[in-house]
Amino acid sequence: MTIKETESVVLETPTGPMKTYIFQPATEGKNPAIMLFSEIFQATGPIRRACEFLAGHGFVVALPEIFHELESPGTVLAYDQAGGDRGNADKVGKELSSYDADARALLSFLKTYSKSNSKLGAIGFCIGGHLAFRAAMNPEILAATCCYPTDIHSRKLGKGTNDDSLSRIPEIKGELMMVFGRQDPHVPREGRRIIYDALAEANVNFTWHEFNGAHAFMRDEGPRYDPAAARHVYAMAIDLFQRRLL
Repeated sequence: MTIKETESVVLETPTGPMKTYIFQPATEGKNPAIMLFSEIFQATGPIRRACEFLAGHGFVVALPEIFHELESPGTVLAYDQAGGDRGNADKVGKELSSYDADARALLSFLKTYSKSNSKLGAIGFCIGGHLAFRAAMNPEILAATCCYPTDIHSRKLGKGTNDDSLSRIPEIKGELMMVFGRQDPHVPREGRRIIYDALAEANVNFTWHEFNGAHAFMRDEGPRYDPAAARHVYAMAIDLFQRRLL
């Protein structure tokens, strides 16, 4: 289906206003809503196209600026060394509690948004995969897709680099889909094993998918992009969201 022109809203959080982009189907009535968490580069072209793709399959998609208290509204970091360094500095310059507060602000907005049916999911890439993972600790999240989520196994999200994501896994009540690239240096085999074992030990409802791909193999820009693998992941994600949110 076609989608509406993108709009933006400003959501209030404990650490200031958070610009959030809204993508939605050009249809009447209400639809399930998905929070989409970006890479450290924020609302880049590839991330916006991911939002449009999901909106075209019948979902309201909300894309927040994850570093809103550290960067000016509208800031998009480049896919280069300088952009990566700045994004990684922001990642550990933000309080862990602020990431969680942002997710709750998004949840509150989407539960009452006029085009949302209040059935909520989450998806994210890289740091965003980790943020979708943490968002799933809220009982309102019925399904979450975490694409090559970084720092879960090493507990390095947020200021102090000592997050509690592994410890809080029993709080996840919805269905998870975990996606990794085997050639991803950010989440090596040993790290993936830590995450898998923690999910299995907590008896979380999850599926586990590994591809012969590098980090960010779903980003449709740059040499790591694997279109065939990305198409497969998106198909599984849409199936998950349709099963759990429609």
